[in-house]
This record gives sequence, C-alpha cells and structure tokens, in this order.
Amino acid sequence: MNLPSTPNVSLADAVQEAEAGFVAANPASQAAWQEACASMPGGNTRTVLYFDPWPLTLVRGEGAAVWDADGHGYVDFLGEYTCGLLGHSNEVVKAALEKKLQNGINMGGPGIHDAAFAQALCNRFASLDRVRFCNSGTEANLLALNSARAWTGRDLIIVFEGGYHGSGLSFPKGGSNFALPFETLVCPYNDADAARALIAQNKDKLAAVLIEPMLGSGGCIPADVDFLKLLQSEAKACGALFILDEVMTSRLSPGGLQQKLGLDPDLTTLGKYLGGGMSFGAFGGRAEIMDRFDPGQANAWMHAGTFNNNVLTMAAGLAAVTEVLTDDALNRVNALGDQLRDRLNEVADDAGAPVHVSGIGSLMAIHFENQDPDLLKLLQFDLIAAGVYLPRRGMIVLSLPMTETDIGDLVDAFAEFVESRAGLLAA
Repeated sequence: MNLPSTPNVSLADAVQEAEAGFVAANPASQAAWQEACASMPGGNTRTVLYFDPWPLTLVRGEGAAVWDADGHGYVDFLGEYTCGLLGHSNEVVKAALEKKLQNGINMGGPGIHDAAFAQALCNRFASLDRVRFCNSGTEANLLALNSARAWTGRDLIIVFEGGYHGSGLSFPKGGSNFALPFETLVCPYNDADAARALIAQNKDKLAAVLIEPMLGSGGCIPADVDFLKLLQSEAKACGALFILDEVMTSRLSPGGLQQKLGLDPDLTTLGKYLGGGMSFGAFGGRAEIMDRFDPGQANAWMHAGTFNNNVLTMAAGLAAVTEVLTDDALNRVNALGDQLRDRLNEVADDAGAPVHVSGIGSLMAIHFENQDPDLLKLLQFDLIAAGVYLPRRGMIVLSLPMTETDIGDLVDAFAEFVESRAGLLAA
C-alpha cells in the first residue's frame, strides 16, 4: 500500500489523494464504466455495487480471489454480499452445472432435483416443514409477507430500523424513497420495550413481524436473543406470523442463526449462497401455512415464476447443500470469522483508534465512532490499494476457500490503515 509519508491536512485531502491513486491505477475499469453508462443508468444494474468515482470491473474469480480489468488481484472480502460463500470456483458445483448443461435447460416441467433440494433444505432448517423456491431474497420476503397477509386476513407488518429485506423492502434511518406499498410500522432494532408496545397497540391488525436476527446490510448488528424471543412470543400470541429473514444469516450455523439462538419462526426466508452461486430464493415454514400453495387444494394461493425451479439453480443448490456446506465447513469458516473480528478489534484497541468491528462468525462490519462517510471511502481505497476487495460500507464477508493467510492479509492492511490514518481517525 503506497500511503502518503506525511500526514494529510484534512480527511477531504486524504480522500482526494487516495481517489486520485485509484483512478490512476484503474484505467480499464474506468473505460468499461464509461461505456456501460451509454446503456445503463450510472453504468450500473446493481446499486449496491456502485461506488464513486466508479466501481472496479471484475473479469475473473478463483477460490477466494478476484481480478479486475486492469489485472489487479484481490482477496475477496466482499463475498458477493454473502452469496459467494462457496468461493468462485467450487469444483463440486461446477461439475453439477456442467452435467446439467449437457442435459438441456428450460424444459418446462418439474425437474429431477427439485424435491431432493427442497428436502435437503427442510432437513437443514428445523422450522421448515415445507418450502417453495423463487429467484432472490427479495422475492422470498415479498412472498412471505403476502403469505402472512393472506393467512391472517390482516395487512400491517412491523419491521425494524436498519433492516434490509430486498429491493423496495429497505428501512434505513430516515426512511426510503423507493418503498413497496406494504402497510408497515418501523420499530427501533433491539428495543424490546418499543416492540412490545407497538405489537400491543396494533395486535388486531398485525399480520407479521419481519426481522433479520442480525442486521446484514444494516451493519452486521446482532439482535439480542431475548429481544428476538419476545418478538416471537408476542407475534404468535396475537395471531400474527413471526418471519425470520435468514437470507444472509443462515450461513452462521449449520441450521441457520435460528438454530444457534433457539428460535422457531412461523416462516423463514432464504437466499444467496444456498443456490450454489446461481440466482436463488426460498421461503418456507409451518406445514398448514405452506400447504395453502398446494395447487390441488380449493382456493390455493397462486405462486408462479418461470425460473423458480430452473435446472441450474436446482442442480447447483443441491450439490452445495448436500456435498459442500457440511457442518464442519460452516463451523470452520465461522470460527475463522470470529478470529478475524477479534484480531481487527485488537488492532483498533491497541492503537486507541475509535473503530469497532461488529458481527457474528463469517459476517462483520467496520464502524467508525466518527460516522463521517469519507472514512469508509478512505478505508476502501486504502484496502483496494493493498490488494483487499471489500465494499464501501465496510462490510466483510468470508468464504469457504479462505485461509488464515487471507485473513492475515486483511489484518495487516487494516493495521497499516489505522496507523497511517491515526490523526484522521482521532479527529
């Protein structure tokens, strides 16, 4: 990492200098972005991947590493925002996909792997009696919420500040200007008294309580176990459904974070890595609720979707869940994550830096006491210069191929950042 040898006058100066270094090092990514702007707004089709002045264009991935259009290699701690748990080149999944491609795609009928994949998920997550597939975590949460509305005959949904349940289902501080028209009440996260009062005040019209057991995109903030169990009991007591969004957090234990915390949701939403790297979403739970989707029943709920059981996701997901995502593999990567988080916090504490890393297992996020967004920008530029790829928000995601050497690279780069930027962090 080529950081300046003399202190910067200000944070703005430091960011400007780091950005200039980024621009100079990545002309091919800049050219690719400029070309993309002709056909996509902002040269982008996934808002979360954009950062200014423009994002890196990635051209190759292998194991836990990625390479950009300018030939730079990085240890990948973005991890496809938790979808990339298996890494970029898992041989078991590649073999399953290659075999399926030889047999044809888009065949318009139930596939040979559908039931086996569904059963594998029901076996893994204790709260799933039945499951339905879809194409993303966003879809999974939309369908779970509509299921709750149809099941209860009510419309109101309680959600939590900082929660992200997909595009149009985001609840940041200050609200969102792109929200789907569900009737929602937003409660502070981890505030048991506020949640209890809100449920009590709205118990006769409440359809569901929807929550992530650890905020994912909202900063990897774990929920208090007692808080979650209160929500579960209060929701069920008034006839509402307790919906646990485990799209991100299901990787934190072999049976999801619900297993680790002893929760029993009515419905669970899933996505990301469970499709083996393919487009994937799923929702499921209690049999009497999910059986309303049985097309053979009178007045069955409608749930179509051309790609719900696309053969590539079914093959890759089944291979991933039954052959790759073993208890040992998940326990190892989450232990490695706990080790990384402890080491990063130790670096910050030893330096007296006002920085804290929160999270559980293989998911974590860096938080600055001074919440100036320019600090996250500077951190990202400095770590990219050091060969570490992570998102602007400071989220850190591990993958199965990672080694102690990989996490050591991040610890070293973070330590250099903390040391070289000490004056800016203190300010």
